[in-house]
Amino acid sequence: MRRRDFLTAAAATTAAGLLSACNDSNRQAIDYSKHPGKKSDDDKHVNINRNRKTKLTLATSWPAHFPIMGTGVDRFAENVNRASGGSLEIKVYPKNTLIPALAVFDAASSGQIDAFHSGPYYWKGKNSAFSLFSGIPFGLTAEEINSWMLYGNGMTLWRKHYAKYNLHPFMGGNTNIQMGGWYRKPIASLSDMQGLKMRIPGLGGEVFSKLGVNPVLLPAGEIYTSLERGVIDATEWVGPALDLKMGFYKVAPYYYSGWHEPGSILELTFNKHKWDKLASEHQAIIEMASAQMNTDMASEFHFENMKALETLKEKGVEIYPYPQDVVEAGKKALIDVMREQSALNGDFKEVADDIDSFLAQSKAWSKASLHYFLNIRE
Repeated sequence: MRRRDFLTAAAATTAAGLLSACNDSNRQAIDYSKHPGKKSDDDKHVNINRNRKTKLTLATSWPAHFPIMGTGVDRFAENVNRASGGSLEIKVYPKNTLIPALAVFDAASSGQIDAFHSGPYYWKGKNSAFSLFSGIPFGLTAEEINSWMLYGNGMTLWRKHYAKYNLHPFMGGNTNIQMGGWYRKPIASLSDMQGLKMRIPGLGGEVFSKLGVNPVLLPAGEIYTSLERGVIDATEWVGPALDLKMGFYKVAPYYYSGWHEPGSILELTFNKHKWDKLASEHQAIIEMASAQMNTDMASEFHFENMKALETLKEKGVEIYPYPQDVVEAGKKALIDVMREQSALNGDFKEVADDIDSFLAQSKAWSKASLHYFLNIRE
């Protein structure tokens, strides 16, 4: 049996057992207080109405069946339907079929849709603190983000600040470390960054702005054409797997390793009022399915990236490191950005301070373990 089939079957079995237990007239309420994704305090543990199907609308920021991110959401919806015995149906709407790609936050906040799948750093215009939940240049890896979210204060802080917008988020995947981007011309020194127009979101965009770059925010479908026509000079996207499918190597042959997104959260976020009204069994099923999606997506990115990197090399693509003066300037710029944003926004400072505390401990452990191992493995 394939691992994914096993996990899906296990989730369905677990959910079936959960539903059976919950039907007992003397059932005990699920203890979410010990679960990292615990529910809101006003939860009523509503029972499922077996005679009525619950339907939810979920819009994404990705094209239909987009590799890994889009297909991961499709599998999530399928798993929820199967685990619930068909009592909960999530209808997935790819970008622009119901809601524009970068309008899903507002649509879910207002109740126009029930949920969305996207990335938190797209909403930094709402609250700069949101960019911190996606990832930080030179910061948390995918494993560290999961640890901070689930066992540190990450999830508590995320839900606290999203609740102000009537939203209730879950982790919905992680891209793992991302590449530094595709450039139409080589970067030999920091001076070559001056005046470049680059598609790059989040804190990475803020840092690159201080290096002289003009950050541009574009949805996936517009990046290749903008790069081909010279509307932008460079773009970061994700990593070899998705970059290869986007065909960036055809119009921007210089590919750089990255440090701006060492691990990037994707989000599965619900309208909070809608979430609070869901039956407790449906909430539990969604929590289990989202946790599986989060793990599967990170693993799939790693698997597909390592294969796609070989293909890119066969096509003549070379991987370049950023010049050292760019790296050092990036580190200094990050300090300035964090200091400036913390002074402007108390929410940003609260989240940033917590990440700093967590990262200090994690760095010490990584240095004694993973860093040592990777060095001697080579």
